Amino acid sequence: MDRSSLSACEEPLNPRRGHRYRLAEIRRVNSCVWKGTHLSDFDMLGLAPNLNAALQAAGISSPTPIQKQAIPVALNGEDVLGLAQTGTGKTLAFGLPLVEHLLNELGRPEPKSVKALILAPTRELANQITANIKPLIHNTPLKITTVVGGQSIHKQVTILAKGLDILVATPGRLIDLMERKAVNLSTVGHLVLDEADQMLDLGFIHALRQIAPKLGTPRQTMLFSATMSKQMEELAQTFLTKPKRIQVAPPGKTADKVEQEVLFLDKARKPFTLRQVLDRFPDDKAIVFSRTKHGAEKTMKQLVQDGYSADSVHGNKSQGQRDRAIRGFKNGDVRILVATDVAARGIDIPGVGLVVNYDLPNVPESYVHRIGRTARAGCDGVAISLCSPDEVAYLRDIEKLIGRNLGAAKNSSADADATPSSKRRPKHRGHKSGASDRTAHPQDPNGRRGAPGKPNGPKRRRPRRTSDAVSKGPRKDGSRARQKA
Repeated sequence: MDRSSLSACEEPLNPRRGHRYRLAEIRRVNSCVWKGTHLSDFDMLGLAPNLNAALQAAGISSPTPIQKQAIPVALNGEDVLGLAQTGTGKTLAFGLPLVEHLLNELGRPEPKSVKALILAPTRELANQITANIKPLIHNTPLKITTVVGGQSIHKQVTILAKGLDILVATPGRLIDLMERKAVNLSTVGHLVLDEADQMLDLGFIHALRQIAPKLGTPRQTMLFSATMSKQMEELAQTFLTKPKRIQVAPPGKTADKVEQEVLFLDKARKPFTLRQVLDRFPDDKAIVFSRTKHGAEKTMKQLVQDGYSADSVHGNKSQGQRDRAIRGFKNGDVRILVATDVAARGIDIPGVGLVVNYDLPNVPESYVHRIGRTARAGCDGVAISLCSPDEVAYLRDIEKLIGRNLGAAKNSSADADATPSSKRRPKHRGHKSGASDRTAHPQDPNGRRGAPGKPNGPKRRRPRRTSDAVSKGPRKDGSRARQKA
C-alpha cells in the first residue's frame, strides 16, 4: 500500500530511535484515539515497550473509566482536572502519561533539580504513589524518590543533591527542603496534585501558594481527586491552564460496589458492637476508623486485649511504626487496622472487605475516602458506620454529600440490641424503655435510663416552703426541722 494513501490516523508509528519515541508521533496517535474512538487497550497508545511490559507484568490489560479518558488527554500535554471515585486507578491515570513524557525528554536532571513533582497530602499516600510508579520505570534511567516528614531530612538532602526525574512529596516537608535550598523547582515541567481536596482540609493551601511561584513554566498540571468543593474549584483555576475536565462519577459519589450500613446506638455500646461487627466477617481484613488519635490507640489496645489481631496508624506514631503497621496489615500478619483519617487516602491494599466507621467523620468528604478503602479494583466490600446520638448531624452532612439516605436504609444490624435505623429515638427522656435502653444501661436492672432504683422521667420538684412552716423543735444534731402548722 502506498504510504501517501494512508490517513494521519492510519499511518503507523515510525520505528524507535534509540530509547525514545518521537513525542509528535505519540501525540498524533493519541489525538486520533481521543477524537474518534474509546481507549480499549493500552497498546493503542504507542507507549514505550518497557511501559507495556510493566503493565502486562502487573496483569493490567484494560484501562478503567478514568484512565480511558485521562491518559489520552494527558499524553497530549494538556492540563487535566480528573474526578473519579476512589479506588478506580487515578494513580495510573497520571503515572503512565507522566513516565511517557519523561522518557521522551532528553538529558539527565541537573543537581538539586526536579523534572516532575507529585504532591500528596499524607505520608501514606505519597509512599503508595511511589510504590505504584516504580514498576513503570523499571529498567529505565528514570529515578524517583519520596520526601515526607518523620524521616531524616539530611538523607533527603543528599538524595536531592544528585537531581531527580520524579519527586513525590508532602507539602510540609517540601517547604522545609526549599527553605534549606536543597531543591530547585524551576525545572519542574510536570506537576500532579493528588487528593487536592484533602490538602485543603489539612490546611496546606498556604504551602501550595508558597510552592506555586517556584515551579517552572510552561508546565503541565494534573489535578485528581474523588471530591470537588468550591474552594478546590478556585485552586484549580490557580494551578491549571484551560484544563480538560474529566468526570466519570458525580463529585462525592461513593464506590458502587460498597454495601453501606448504619447502626444507631448509644456511645457506650460502641465497643461491644464493634466486636460483633468484626465477628460477622472473620475472614476479611478490616479497617476501623476513629476520629481522634487517642481514640484509635485506645480502640486498638482494647481489641488486642480481647484477642483480636490489630495494629494502629495515626499521627502520634513515628513513620517507621506506621510503615510497619501497614506492611503487617498488607502481608496478613495483622487482620485489623485501626486508623485516623491520616490513613484514609494512603492505603491501597487488596482484600480489605470491611470498613468500620467507629466514629463518623466531621468532614463529609472523609467518609467517601474512608469507605473507598474497600471494594477496590472492582471487588465488593462492606462499610458499616456506628452512629451515636451526638453524631446524627455528621450523618446528615454525609447523606447530603453522597445523595443517599443512609439512615432510612435497611439496617441488618449485627447488634440485635442496636436501635433500628428506621425508628427515631423519642426526644423526651420519659418514654418507655425498649430493649436498646436496657442493653445500653446494663447497670440498671429495670432497664430505665436513669440511675438504678430511680423512676424514669423528669425530676419532680421539691415543694416550696411557705411562711406557714413552723419549728417542730430541735433535732438530735441541733438543727431545727420545720412542719406545717
